[in-house]
Amino acid sequence: MSFRHSTPVEVRFVDIDAFGHVNNANYLSYIEQARVKYFDDIVNWPYDWNNEGIILAKAELDYIQPIRFKDEITVYTRCSRLGTKSLDLEYRIVKMENGREILMADANTVLVAFDYTKKNPIEVPQEWRRAILAYEEQGFVVQ
Repeated sequence: MSFRHSTPVEVRFVDIDAFGHVNNANYLSYIEQARVKYFDDIVNWPYDWNNEGIILAKAELDYIQPIRFKDEITVYTRCSRLGTKSLDLEYRIVKMENGREILMADANTVLVAFDYTKKNPIEVPQEWRRAILAYEEQGFVVQ
Protein backbone atom coordinates (compact mmCIF):
# COMPACT_ATOMS: atom_id res chain seq x y z
CA MET A 1 0.00 0.00 0.00
CA SER A 2 1.48 3.30 -1.02
CA PHE A 3 1.07 6.82 0.28
CA ARG A 4 -0.53 9.15 -2.27
CA HIS A 5 -0.94 12.28 -0.14
CA SER A 6 2.06 14.41 0.85
CA THR A 7 2.55 17.57 2.86
CA PRO A 8 5.84 19.47 2.89
CA VAL A 9 6.71 20.74 6.37
CA GLU A 10 9.18 23.48 7.17
CA VAL A 11 11.46 22.74 10.10
CA ARG A 12 11.52 25.99 12.05
CA PHE A 13 14.29 27.14 14.37
CA VAL A 14 11.80 27.16 17.25
CA ASP A 15 11.27 23.39 16.70
CA ILE A 16 14.88 22.64 17.67
CA ASP A 17 15.79 21.64 21.22
CA ALA A 18 19.04 21.98 23.16
CA PHE A 19 20.39 18.80 21.55
CA GLY A 20 20.23 20.34 18.06
CA HIS A 21 17.35 18.29 16.68
CA VAL A 22 13.58 18.62 16.47
CA ASN A 23 11.98 18.13 19.87
CA ASN A 24 9.88 14.98 19.99
CA ALA A 25 6.63 16.88 20.66
CA ASN A 26 6.95 18.71 17.35
CA TYR A 27 6.58 15.47 15.40
CA LEU A 28 2.95 15.44 16.55
CA SER A 29 2.57 18.98 15.21
CA TYR A 30 4.01 17.86 11.87
CA ILE A 31 1.51 15.00 11.55
CA GLU A 32 -1.26 17.36 12.66
CA GLN A 33 -0.36 19.68 9.76
CA ALA A 34 -0.47 16.70 7.42
CA ARG A 35 -3.82 15.56 8.84
CA VAL A 36 -5.38 19.00 8.31
CA LYS A 37 -4.03 19.10 4.75
CA TYR A 38 -5.35 15.59 4.09
CA PHE A 39 -8.84 16.60 5.26
CA ASP A 40 -8.63 19.84 3.24
CA ASP A 41 -7.55 18.06 0.07
CA ILE A 42 -9.51 14.82 0.27
CA VAL A 43 -12.59 15.40 2.43
CA ASN A 44 -13.00 19.16 1.89
CA TRP A 45 -14.15 19.53 5.51
CA PRO A 46 -15.07 23.17 6.36
CA TYR A 47 -13.89 22.84 10.01
CA ASP A 48 -17.14 23.93 11.58
CA TRP A 49 -16.25 23.40 15.24
CA ASN A 50 -19.84 24.25 16.26
CA ASN A 51 -21.26 21.12 14.65
CA GLU A 52 -19.45 17.94 13.73
CA GLY A 53 -15.84 17.08 13.21
CA ILE A 54 -13.13 14.80 14.53
CA ILE A 55 -11.26 14.34 17.76
CA LEU A 56 -7.91 12.66 18.20
CA ALA A 57 -8.36 9.52 20.29
CA LYS A 58 -4.90 7.96 19.99
CA ALA A 59 -1.48 8.79 18.55
CA GLU A 60 1.52 6.48 18.19
CA LEU A 61 4.92 7.57 16.94
CA ASP A 62 8.04 5.60 16.12
CA TYR A 63 11.13 7.82 16.00
CA ILE A 64 13.63 6.42 13.52
CA GLN A 65 16.20 9.23 13.13
CA PRO A 66 16.43 12.78 14.48
CA ILE A 67 15.23 15.64 12.31
CA ARG A 68 17.52 18.65 12.26
CA PHE A 69 17.14 22.33 11.39
CA LYS A 70 16.94 22.94 7.63
CA ASP A 71 16.08 19.30 6.83
CA GLU A 72 13.62 19.11 3.92
CA ILE A 73 10.71 17.21 5.46
CA THR A 74 7.64 15.67 3.85
CA VAL A 75 4.82 13.92 5.70
CA TYR A 76 2.98 11.25 3.73
CA THR A 77 -0.55 10.42 4.89
CA ARG A 78 -3.03 7.67 4.12
CA CYS A 79 -6.21 6.23 5.58
CA SER A 80 -5.72 2.58 6.54
CA ARG A 81 -9.01 1.90 8.34
CA LEU A 82 -12.44 3.42 7.99
CA GLY A 83 -14.78 2.26 10.75
CA THR A 84 -18.32 3.20 11.61
CA LYS A 85 -17.40 6.03 14.00
CA SER A 86 -13.62 6.24 13.67
CA LEU A 87 -10.79 6.06 11.18
CA ASP A 88 -7.06 5.44 11.27
CA LEU A 89 -4.51 7.57 9.49
CA GLU A 90 -0.93 6.44 8.95
CA TYR A 91 1.95 8.86 8.44
CA ARG A 92 5.49 8.53 7.19
CA ILE A 93 7.89 11.42 7.85
CA VAL A 94 10.81 11.51 5.44
CA LYS A 95 13.60 13.91 4.61
CA MET A 96 15.21 14.47 1.24
CA GLU A 97 18.95 13.97 1.14
CA ASN A 98 20.98 13.71 -2.06
CA GLY A 99 17.83 13.05 -4.06
CA ARG A 100 16.68 10.18 -1.80
CA GLU A 101 13.96 9.93 0.80
CA ILE A 102 15.19 8.89 4.25
CA LEU A 103 12.66 7.62 6.78
CA MET A 104 12.67 9.73 9.94
CA ALA A 105 9.49 8.56 11.72
CA ASP A 106 6.32 6.53 11.33
CA ALA A 107 3.05 7.43 13.06
CA ASN A 108 -0.55 6.30 13.40
CA THR A 109 -3.60 8.12 14.72
CA VAL A 110 -7.13 7.06 15.58
CA LEU A 111 -9.68 9.78 14.88
CA VAL A 112 -13.28 9.71 16.09
CA ALA A 113 -16.11 11.48 14.26
CA PHE A 114 -17.71 13.73 16.83
CA ASP A 115 -20.82 15.89 17.32
CA TYR A 116 -19.56 18.96 19.18
CA THR A 117 -23.10 20.10 20.03
CA LYS A 118 -24.19 16.84 21.66
CA LYS A 119 -20.66 15.93 22.82
CA ASN A 120 -20.98 12.40 21.42
CA PRO A 121 -19.24 10.25 18.83
CA ILE A 122 -21.17 9.99 15.55
CA GLU A 123 -20.90 7.88 12.43
CA VAL A 124 -18.24 9.00 9.97
CA PRO A 125 -20.18 11.26 7.58
CA GLN A 126 -21.05 9.52 4.32
CA GLU A 127 -19.48 12.30 2.22
CA TRP A 128 -16.15 11.78 4.05
CA ARG A 129 -16.40 8.02 3.58
CA ARG A 130 -17.08 8.36 -0.16
CA ALA A 131 -14.25 10.89 -0.62
CA ILE A 132 -11.68 8.83 1.29
CA LEU A 133 -12.59 5.57 -0.45
CA ALA A 134 -12.50 7.30 -3.85
CA TYR A 135 -9.05 8.74 -3.12
CA GLU A 136 -7.24 5.84 -1.48
CA GLU A 137 -6.11 2.79 -3.42
CA GLN A 138 -8.83 0.21 -4.01
CA GLY A 139 -8.85 -2.54 -1.43
CA PHE A 140 -6.30 -0.97 0.93
CA VAL A 141 -8.67 0.71 3.37
CA VAL A 142 -10.05 -1.73 5.94
CA GLN A 143 -13.75 -1.14 6.56
